[in-house]
Amino acid sequence: MPSKTKILFVDDDPAVRRLFSAGLRTEKALEIESASNGRDALQKLAGFPADIVISDVQMPQMDGMTLLDEIRARYPDIFVLLITGQGAIEESVKAMKAGAYDYLLKPFDFKKIRRILARITDQKSALLKSLPSAKEQRQKHRFENIIGQDPKIFDIFQRVENVAAANATVLITGETGTGKELIADAIHYKSPRRNGPFVKVNCAALTETLINSELFGHEKGAFTGATAQKKGHFEIGDKGDIFLDEIGDIPASTQTSLLRVLETGTFQRVGGTQTLQVDARFICATNKDLSKMVKENLFREDLLYRIKVVSLHMPPLRERKGDILILARHYLKIHCDRSEKKTPPISREAIEMLNRYDWPGNVRELVNVMEHAMIFCKGSAITPADLPEDMTGSLQKKPFKFTISSRSLHEAEAVIILKVLQETNWNLKQAAKELDIARGTLYGKMKKYGFEKF
Repeated sequence: MPSKTKILFVDDDPAVRRLFSAGLRTEKALEIESASNGRDALQKLAGFPADIVISDVQMPQMDGMTLLDEIRARYPDIFVLLITGQGAIEESVKAMKAGAYDYLLKPFDFKKIRRILARITDQKSALLKSLPSAKEQRQKHRFENIIGQDPKIFDIFQRVENVAAANATVLITGETGTGKELIADAIHYKSPRRNGPFVKVNCAALTETLINSELFGHEKGAFTGATAQKKGHFEIGDKGDIFLDEIGDIPASTQTSLLRVLETGTFQRVGGTQTLQVDARFICATNKDLSKMVKENLFREDLLYRIKVVSLHMPPLRERKGDILILARHYLKIHCDRSEKKTPPISREAIEMLNRYDWPGNVRELVNVMEHAMIFCKGSAITPADLPEDMTGSLQKKPFKFTISSRSLHEAEAVIILKVLQETNWNLKQAAKELDIARGTLYGKMKKYGFEKF
């Protein structure tokens, strides 16, 4: 019998708490507890392992935004929904920026609430189903290696489930360090080809003179140093999957040969005349803009169409900031377990720095940062002093210069606000702090000057 989804509803008004429980009374798959404020909610969570917390924003003692911060720090796996008033756009934006999964409006629309709860339940169910237990190799590449609550990541989980069962060529795009290889792993180990070979090729690491030999193999005497016949990656990958990482670095001459393999499933070894057949699914990845390379005649357009039958895009970490703490805790525990150390908590100050940082190296950089923090942590918790100096240095306030074309006070104000928004990566809470104004004032000025990048 499936376990119930546990919900903690938080509101200081007893009538609202009764209304919410009554509105979902018929939902037998839900178990609902209530709390009167943020502090009460944290006490309840100690004994009630909620899957979802739904909280009003305006409450005495501890408001909803503070409760959200506390939950993100203590229970990063809990999904948090915040309740805002009709028309409170600023509060809604603020909630999503702070890491809330979604927001609800008063008066309650229980049809919408049920849809959101079902979406969260489906997401958790999909993650559980994706944890195979049969073979050690498959366990190594389960979805828990691709961690997150962000809807963008959940969409990728679902797309991986769909494409894994197919035989279509897949193109995975995204910045360096976003986890493209993990997606390729998941596709292979969840596919019917999982018992076949999984060949990984880093195209960027192969020189132009070697790449054909590595991919297609070569015959004895094909070139100087070819003292014996050698099978290439394509031949080895027969009946399995072949992962071509950094495919944008393949030279033009090899692109032509690769296109033939994709179109006909045939190739010849370098220096050979025998036509060989390969039955393999190709998974490709790149951090380059292949469409732009096509326009610059650096990448074949017909090859691009062949490799992007299915496209998956891995978002950069700065676009899924709600997952930063979840990932940080996960990798910190991994590093501590390997070193046989007790996993320390992450201090609130360190959490703030992790959330403010832009993460140009994405998840790969976060993994290294948490290893650095584990090594240098001498106290009972991870603090900003335990984080790398180049990371903390980039977050220091930097004086900036600007010029304006007139003596207009309004123009000067607009320039300053825009500059601070850009420097804080549009983190409205931090921007308001830097400008030394209330967040409500900042929202008003953004609307006034047409700054609508939320």
